[in-house]
Amino acid sequence: MVPADLITESRVLSRCEVASKKRLLETLAGLLAEGDGLLSGTYVFDRLLERERLGSTGLGMGVALPHARMHGIQAPIGAFVQLRDAVAFDAIDDKPVDLAFGLLVPDATDEQHLQLLATLAAAFDDAAVRNALREAAGSAELLGVFRHRVFTA
Repeated sequence: MVPADLITESRVLSRCEVASKKRLLETLAGLLAEGDGLLSGTYVFDRLLERERLGSTGLGMGVALPHARMHGIQAPIGAFVQLRDAVAFDAIDDKPVDLAFGLLVPDATDEQHLQLLATLAAAFDDAAVRNALREAAGSAELLGVFRHRVFTA
């Protein structure tokens, strides 16, 4: 089950312009830290980068799912970026990424959080979902795709 408040419109960017994997991770980190007085974008970025060093979170087919465990949060936090132009991401299929979902889970992660990762990965495996995310115009429309096609699955 995906928490209803996992992602909000303020943590969704449409047609974002970044030039590298690092900038994409920095952008996601800023979105993930937004609105939480206990998180800093720099700290979140460091955690995402630390996880990325263990192996790329590029799922293939132009999608990445950067994620990290985070001390001090009580519930998962998500953010999404739709890129204007794809960037190299060291994905499993060596294709550049134009869709990225950032996810933070509490440090004491459990089966529920692993299931959340699996649910997101399965949704991104669906070509219709990927196409809907690529064709969406604006943050509200992107959020609608998540609410109606990803989080209801």
